[in-house]
Amino acid sequence: MRSLVVAALLAAPAAAQAPAYVAPDYTQDANWLCRPGRTDACATDIAVTKVAANGRTTVVANAPADPKAAIDCFYVYPTVSTDTTGNSDLSIDAAETRVAKVQFAPFRTVCRPFAPMYRQVTLKALRDVLLGQATDADRMMAYRDVVAAWNDYLARDNGGRGVVLVGHSQGSGVIKALLQNEIEGKPVARQLVAAYIPGNNLLVPAGKDLGGELKSTPLCRGARQTGCVVAWVSFRDGKAPPADSRFGRTTTPGMAVACVNPAALAGGRAPLTALLPAGSAIVDNASAQPAWAKGVTVTTPFVALPGLLSGECQTLAGANVLAIRTDANPADPRTDSIGGDVVFNGQIVESWGLHLLDVNAVIGDMVALAAAQGKAWSAAHE
Repeated sequence: MRSLVVAALLAAPAAAQAPAYVAPDYTQDANWLCRPGRTDACATDIAVTKVAANGRTTVVANAPADPKAAIDCFYVYPTVSTDTTGNSDLSIDAAETRVAKVQFAPFRTVCRPFAPMYRQVTLKALRDVLLGQATDADRMMAYRDVVAAWNDYLARDNGGRGVVLVGHSQGSGVIKALLQNEIEGKPVARQLVAAYIPGNNLLVPAGKDLGGELKSTPLCRGARQTGCVVAWVSFRDGKAPPADSRFGRTTTPGMAVACVNPAALAGGRAPLTALLPAGSAIVDNASAQPAWAKGVTVTTPFVALPGLLSGECQTLAGANVLAIRTDANPADPRTDSIGGDVVFNGQIVESWGLHLLDVNAVIGDMVALAAAQGKAWSAAHE
């Protein structure tokens, strides 16, 4: 059961009845996972070992933060807390540090990084749900914490700068609600460079880029477009999500799950600039990763395999997904498969697809897109 629970909690269960809400004090640096200028999870080593198709390796040295970054990035991490209560506390534990290193630290090269701690729904909460037990998990408290952090960031740090919102799974759901309730239709909407919300269904009218869950924030279709959103859920190419999949499908009449490929906003298949964690994954129940390449030892935090992965938004059996393909060559020394599926009792859980790789399969493309959209936003607001 633990294997499934760990992965499943990257998406949060429904909230239970909650006591009176008291916001954390986000003027205290201890309540932030990442802030610019600190030695924290987002200042960690992000060196990359690139493994070419011929097996040759190139190490790209640790990239420092850009001290002249013109925009900010505000990150809401997925469900990773190992706290034993329904909602996490605000202490920075290994789980939160690890996910920020893997999913968010590379953004520091193009923007100032901000990531609040928040009392998210924990791993224990979904374990209780899956076992049919009562839970006191409060998803609204998690959302309110991020709203409080967002308002503190705007008051103390933003200063009229453009900002990219970055999330994953539960974090993407929180950002979607933030857009709906705190940004759309308000003056702060002018500060939105873009929002990247993978691993959470965003509903739009079928065949449309605007409408549905977001009323004035369209899907991004160009690298110089700003004030827009990029959303996707990842599955292996050719693997249609099963009927019970929580990702890529909706029963809402007239609606479809949005899919925008960060590597090809206008559509079509494109190579993906993946930065894959060379050590531990986000959670410990991902399918095992074979050796990256025969005779190659990777000692950097990330590994890149240029040209190995490509992706395209596709409609498969009525579901809209980012279909990720491994363009392997059995004759070369590199791996022919990428791990990252959710595994339970030794079996891949098809309904989760490549949820565990939603971010890292395309993180290089996300960072490049943030740079391009940030430049466009800054030029338009000079």
